[in-house]
Amino acid sequence: MTRYTQRHGLDVADILADFVESSVLPGTGVDPDRFWSGYAELLADLAPENRTLLDRRAELQGRIDAWHKARGNQPWDTAAYRAFLTEIGYLVPEPAPFAIDNGRIDPEIALVAGPQLVVPVSNARFALNAANARWGSLYDALYGSDVLGPPPAAGDIDPPRRDAVVARAARFLDDTFPLTSGSHAEVSGYLADADGLKATIEWSEVALRDPSAFVGRRVEGPDTGLVLRHNGLHVELVINPGHPIGAASPSGLRDVIVEAALTAIQDCEDSVAAVDAADKVGVYANWLGLMKGDLTDTFDKGGKQLTRRLAGDRTVTRPDGTTVALPGRALLLVRNVGHLMTTDAVRMNGQDTPEGLLDAMVTTACAIHDLNKTDGPRNSRVGSIYVVKPKMHGPDEAAFADRIFTRVERILGLPADTVKLGLMDEERRTSANLAATIHAIRNRVFFINTGFLDRTGDEIHTSMQAGAFAGREATRRSGWLKAYEDRNVLIGLACGLRGRAQIGKGMWAKPDALAEMLQAKIAHPQSGANTAWVPSPTAATLHALHYHMVDVAARQDQLEGQPVPGLDDLLTPAMVGDTPLPQDQILRELDNSAQGILGYVVRWVDQGVGCSKVPDIDDVPMMEDRATCRISAQLLANWLEQGLVSREQVEDAMRRMALKVDAQNAGDPNYVPMAPGFDGPAFEAARDLVLTGTTQPSGYTEPALHARRRQAKALRG
Repeated sequence: MTRYTQRHGLDVADILADFVESSVLPGTGVDPDRFWSGYAELLADLAPENRTLLDRRAELQGRIDAWHKARGNQPWDTAAYRAFLTEIGYLVPEPAPFAIDNGRIDPEIALVAGPQLVVPVSNARFALNAANARWGSLYDALYGSDVLGPPPAAGDIDPPRRDAVVARAARFLDDTFPLTSGSHAEVSGYLADADGLKATIEWSEVALRDPSAFVGRRVEGPDTGLVLRHNGLHVELVINPGHPIGAASPSGLRDVIVEAALTAIQDCEDSVAAVDAADKVGVYANWLGLMKGDLTDTFDKGGKQLTRRLAGDRTVTRPDGTTVALPGRALLLVRNVGHLMTTDAVRMNGQDTPEGLLDAMVTTACAIHDLNKTDGPRNSRVGSIYVVKPKMHGPDEAAFADRIFTRVERILGLPADTVKLGLMDEERRTSANLAATIHAIRNRVFFINTGFLDRTGDEIHTSMQAGAFAGREATRRSGWLKAYEDRNVLIGLACGLRGRAQIGKGMWAKPDALAEMLQAKIAHPQSGANTAWVPSPTAATLHALHYHMVDVAARQDQLEGQPVPGLDDLLTPAMVGDTPLPQDQILRELDNSAQGILGYVVRWVDQGVGCSKVPDIDDVPMMEDRATCRISAQLLANWLEQGLVSREQVEDAMRRMALKVDAQNAGDPNYVPMAPGFDGPAFEAARDLVLTGTTQPSGYTEPALHARRRQAKALRG
């Protein structure tokens, strides 16, 4: 039972009021009276507007559904569809050419291309790991992943594997920091002095082909680090002949440390399961610890107790004797929730209030501690706060987000536009009106990205009544998806994001298939994107290699000014068409989707795990969050609506796949099996997502998941 206290006419959960007043506000210069009175006024003014925007979503969806139903089986007519979308205000006029003007932006956002991590901030260990993933051991990443074949068993170092790692790292150094002659694999020693960096090969001194790549040296215990720079990213050669790895190298090179995760999104949204005031305070508390710089987490690993904390900066001595500090941590961004959900953490007039408004107030207030620092680990070195705002539908909702943060800044006494906004291009109405949506937040926008997963879920829901969708593989090959990816980059460049903001690409969803990632994900920097999401620090270390292989700034030079693909492909959904899907494909997709939904939902509802590696139907671990669940649920809801599958087939697949998911989780002592009753909150949540998928707002999973998670918590008492 949530207990409440009154604050300026608001019912505020005791746990939240105490956290804000005792932990967040001291040291910010904002007293509780100012915070709560300002928030009460903000809610009174903006909560009704929030509701109106959601009603507008529903109105547009209703009219689109009716249009498709009225057309029946007529051939697809893009021109008629565009005219209709324009008539109802779904498509808006393009703005006149403009360039964003977003003020103070850190170089990790504006100037340097590199990987981006996304992590649930509710998990302190994961949050710290992501923050500290700015630097990663290339040796460890190659040794422990599948890049060089199946990873070896734990235990003593495997000499053949070690030698393969050293050889692969030497090839990277040859490609990135070539010597005037010879290979880094042949170097018997490195020398750094006032003249720069030299290497010895067969008693001869050779230099770097680009001497300016040498930044300087640093000493840490027995290690000497030789720091180089390429495409704005740093690489450190760690020399220690006394180390077992260094002793096996003629040069004493014991590791190659690469600058990896330049930025990390600390997520309050898709990767967390926060359904009540206590959950929200847990999420906020970790973000506060990151902003104060004092977050720690103690845990057991391999029988040893370890304590993790934020890494310090790395001091490098240049050849001329001066020093420079390189950031030791990823620049941290915080992802708030979208406009849809409400929370009982703050109630007004007996009603729950918009969760996104609470996120805006509290996460911004927490970040003031970083802005006020005079020493210790800093996040933004230019005095900005970076908030990623997801699931916005078009320019009106983006403009609303701008007004939210204008109010928040006034309440908290921050200069205008201190808060920068990251725009997730993951809803169809935003994709179709991307330039206008960027224009609505042109003084704040620091980031746009494509999110294939949520975008596909919204693609299906928007065209739910147009016919049956052709399935996952057809979607990946579809014209709308290519148009979506290409338009995002080209529109971003046309709106002046180059040198001012990030243009990002989506997640690599197979956390253990990093050899495949190393082959495939180079496509993201080649597309002109200066960041892309990765699921782990190891993946960030490996993906960083792509930003040495591709000069993103040069690629953006080539792309800037190219014509933007039109809307016709973007607005044409990937439907089955005249050729029916083979029955075996339908049944396979049905089982695959049911298994994916259940595998994710059972952890979300029963254990409060918002994002994790979930075995797929073939027992391949996949990184799952609400976005992946949204695709599976919407696809099955569409097939059910269009008659490709029956309700009986869906129910049967759910029961059979529940048995498989139970077996996959048999080793988890905290797992609650769904069989044989098939009547627990988790199983019911999975059924809800499919059987009511056509009526879920925009096909989102949050309403069903939140309701069933609350039910599960209530059953446990």
